[in-house]
Amino acid sequence: MSLRINDTAPDFKADTTDGPIAFHEWIGDGYAVLFSHPKDFTPVCTTELGYMAGLKADFAQRNAKMIGISVDPVENHHKWKADIEQLSGNKVDYPMIGDPTLAIAKLYDMLPASAGNSSEGRTPADNATVRSVFVIGPDKKIKLMLTYPMSTGRNFDEILRALDSIQLTAKYQVATPVQWQPGEDVIVTAAVSDEDAIKRFGSFERVLPYLRKTKQPTAG
Repeated sequence: MSLRINDTAPDFKADTTDGPIAFHEWIGDGYAVLFSHPKDFTPVCTTELGYMAGLKADFAQRNAKMIGISVDPVENHHKWKADIEQLSGNKVDYPMIGDPTLAIAKLYDMLPASAGNSSEGRTPADNATVRSVFVIGPDKKIKLMLTYPMSTGRNFDEILRALDSIQLTAKYQVATPVQWQPGEDVIVTAAVSDEDAIKRFGSFERVLPYLRKTKQPTAG
């Protein structure tokens, strides 16, 4: 069954480069970014894991953990780390899940049931669909899903931007417009009346009958 936004992220137990985890327990009361890779020692993914390692503090500021997954054993991940650090200059100190039986890739609908139950003998092309990003909230619901082709490196700065939007809109009854960046104006949702919008946000601008803009709300 396909996963959708607001579905509960499937829970699982797995071995990682940081030891065994139970996924929901590992997430705790914050956000998690689960990003998958078709195979270790592949060029595009090597650049991605290194870049993500450099963003760990940025995600931590947003109470978000990062965790990688590849359909290879954990011992391969440990060997791959050296290449990633050599290329990027960033130490990979977030966990990487081993999924040699393909169980988690199937659980997250990244591989079909017919894919078998072993990563042995599989090429990156066989696992091409294992190229997704899932942002999961403290409620363990899926907030965002992105899937890229193998030849296109992912934009993890966009994941940070989207996470800022997800967290802002979860706290206030607003939405963010196209190309929004933190600090820019936001949209008042239809669920908020004009009177309530003034109480909540101080003022708003009616751009269209159905579109009201206001300053980004801040805590305090």
